[in-house]
Amino acid sequence: MKKIKIGIVGASGYTGSELVRILLNHPNAVIEYITSESSAGKPFADLHGAFRGLMELPLVKVEEALDMEVDVVFLALPHSVSMNFAPKFLERGRVVIDLSGDYRLDDVALYEKWYQKHVSPEFIEKAAYGLPELFKEDIRKADLIANPGCYPTSAILALAPIIASGNYVESTIIVDSKSGTTGAGIKPGGSTHFPSLYGNFFAYKVDGHRHQPEIHNILSKLNSKPFSVRFTPHLLPIDRGILSTTYVKPSQKIDLNDLRAFFSNFYAGQPFVRLTSSPPQVKNVKGSNFADIFPFYDEENDLIVILSVIDNLVKGAAGQAVHNMNIRFDLDEKAGLNLAPLNP
Repeated sequence: MKKIKIGIVGASGYTGSELVRILLNHPNAVIEYITSESSAGKPFADLHGAFRGLMELPLVKVEEALDMEVDVVFLALPHSVSMNFAPKFLERGRVVIDLSGDYRLDDVALYEKWYQKHVSPEFIEKAAYGLPELFKEDIRKADLIANPGCYPTSAILALAPIIASGNYVESTIIVDSKSGTTGAGIKPGGSTHFPSLYGNFFAYKVDGHRHQPEIHNILSKLNSKPFSVRFTPHLLPIDRGILSTTYVKPSQKIDLNDLRAFFSNFYAGQPFVRLTSSPPQVKNVKGSNFADIFPFYDEENDLIVILSVIDNLVKGAAGQAVHNMNIRFDLDEKAGLNLAPLNP
């Protein structure tokens, strides 16, 4: 059986932990190293107690990992940090799957507007956007794969069939998204502090979120007909999961059955997109790589409404990254990802 040697750069966060959880049960995966600057020398399970007896590999520093022979490197690093390391691994012949936002936008000026100055912009045009349902052929040929953001994954999958069809009015598309707290990362902040979040629910970054240009940038590749996107994120008092409700005004009226048939045809053969017959719930996908999508046509208001749910740490991050690896190395797309959702 074909074996893929893997390095994971960044052990402390939720994404690094999820990568290990998935790859431990991947039939083709061999984890060669996991890095941590602050915990080098300690077993991985010291950082994530759930892995005691399952993953005790000693952590190494990234400079040591640079010359360790692997086929693919997952960069589970914060935005603005990955771009310092991706070129070093690429120059050593590694395939790099970056889970930060550093290579998701193919416009340097746009990136620098929403993030910061880019230190390796020459690699941006070489990156494939790692949304397998839309860009599989690009992923198959790329040595640098930019894993999508979790919010954009839920929004783009919901909107892609409509945008590709051109059946929308050239006006603002509304994306209303709610996420669990793990989307904010493992380090606690004021809004994710338990007393602030428990029993609470609120919108944030209403004045502009950097996932808005990512959603627009990617969807614009599917159709030249102009549109704008209004994206508003909200924080839920749950650990993981995203629910996005998207509103689009159609340019031509469409029957509900025809709308559902169109979505079904668009995602035919895509193993991780499930079209639901009723509004989906975040618990239906928790711990899995599924995206559940419910398209609906509001005839009275002549409005297409699409509900989509994903697990932000799996389909929105680590699971999608492994899916990208499977495609890039010509493996079974579902390898390591036959994860049944946790219930309850």
